[in-house]
Amino acid sequence: MSKFKILVTKQLPGEAVKQLRSKYAVTINKSANTLQPNELKKAVVGKDAILCLLTDKISKEIMDSAGKQLKVIANYAVGYDNIDIQEAKERNIIVTNTPNVLTQAVAEHTFALIMSLARRIPESDEFLRKNKFKGWRPDLFLGSELKDKTIGIIGMGRIGSIVAKIASRGYQMKVVYFDNGKIHAELDQSLGCSAVSLSDLLKNSDFISIHVPLLPTTRHLIDKKQLKLIKKTAYIINTSRGPIINEVELVKALQSKRIAGAALDVFEFEPRLSPGMSKLKNLVITPHIASATIETRAGMAQLAVDNIIAVLDGKNPITQVL
Repeated sequence: MSKFKILVTKQLPGEAVKQLRSKYAVTINKSANTLQPNELKKAVVGKDAILCLLTDKISKEIMDSAGKQLKVIANYAVGYDNIDIQEAKERNIIVTNTPNVLTQAVAEHTFALIMSLARRIPESDEFLRKNKFKGWRPDLFLGSELKDKTIGIIGMGRIGSIVAKIASRGYQMKVVYFDNGKIHAELDQSLGCSAVSLSDLLKNSDFISIHVPLLPTTRHLIDKKQLKLIKKTAYIINTSRGPIINEVELVKALQSKRIAGAALDVFEFEPRLSPGMSKLKNLVITPHIASATIETRAGMAQLAVDNIIAVLDGKNPITQVL
């Protein structure tokens, strides 16, 4: 067995971690709880690699505790805003993520949320369970069809592109997108998509789906000003990162019915909900499970493990972000 020491900050689905254990000395946090900062500081001491979750804040202090032998941080997520990238760069620590593996799962969950909003599924479920259903009525829980509606996609990367394909080919929706000025000619041609400004997207879309990473430029990308542009009959869906929407302003917009509704899988102050959020009937919420399929979560673990093995074997990582 190699002398390398690995920390896995949470028990992961699938068989991938067994590969690490067959090659290296592996420590796994088997608790249901996320390691607190002081616990994480102790756990990383002397480790050559860290396989962490997006809920683990890998800061300068954590890297200090790990020591100079730390070679790779494999993030079990696509985003890596939980890692101090600049600090890792200065220390020549390789950082990897898990793109591609979760693309389909997140795109499908996006549409699960869209359908939940459009057809008022959570409301209907609660209504029935409370024994309020007394028989069929023509006006009971009237929803909205997706056909011929406009979906505005903010961020036309891997996930956004799949959402566009599902919307156009599966539901016959019109697709517009904002991707920070980028044009996707192939998608435009094959799906009839069109690039628009963010303000035009917000003004004209019936469903708005967010698929951008959390960066200084995207934090509160959707704020009070942007929410005022959205149609009163429109819905907003976020499966990327919570702080992209100013939740205080979103709650106000939903309470006043300034917009029709919203669906969130991620939250600005995760895992805590913003005040008033849990009481909103026009809000669908899921606990950060967009990538939660058996296939995807096992695939993410495998990719994170493969990245660690590659680095420790002196090879190039598969999905390096730094």
